[in-house]
Amino acid sequence: MEEGTKTKKTVFVGGIGDSVDEAAIYETFSTFGDILEVQIPPAQTQTHQQDTRAQKHRGFAFVTYTSAGDAQDAIDNMDLNELRGRVLRVNLARPQKLTAATSGNRPIWESEEWLKEFAKPLAQSGGVGARAAIRAGAPESAEAENKDEDEDAMEE
Repeated sequence: MEEGTKTKKTVFVGGIGDSVDEAAIYETFSTFGDILEVQIPPAQTQTHQQDTRAQKHRGFAFVTYTSAGDAQDAIDNMDLNELRGRVLRVNLARPQKLTAATSGNRPIWESEEWLKEFAKPLAQSGGVGARAAIRAGAPESAEAENKDEDEDAMEE
């Protein structure tokens, strides 16, 4: 399925309470059409040893319908309506934008795309000794230059 087509069939449901689970979302939103998938992203927690039944969600869900018309019906009928005491915000889901803020504290070189574009094999990268030799204008004496740099570093 194309990504653009999927987003027109996926509905964002915001403002859901802690007592709401995937079954409740499915039951409420299935009246508007056939549902392919219901996702409730879990809350990010510091401890990894929590009981799976006690895990909380982030207060929103995504419902993917089989047709864009069904998704629009759900938006038209459920936006600003109440579910288990909470007012829902329902609209068309937008694709997630990948920025530095959303990717967390991961270094950029952790992505395969960055590595393929910018990283060189070790033999081609040269390292400190090759760069020093190039600056000195004598590529063949890279090892000797590297030893001199090591000795200078020891003296400082």
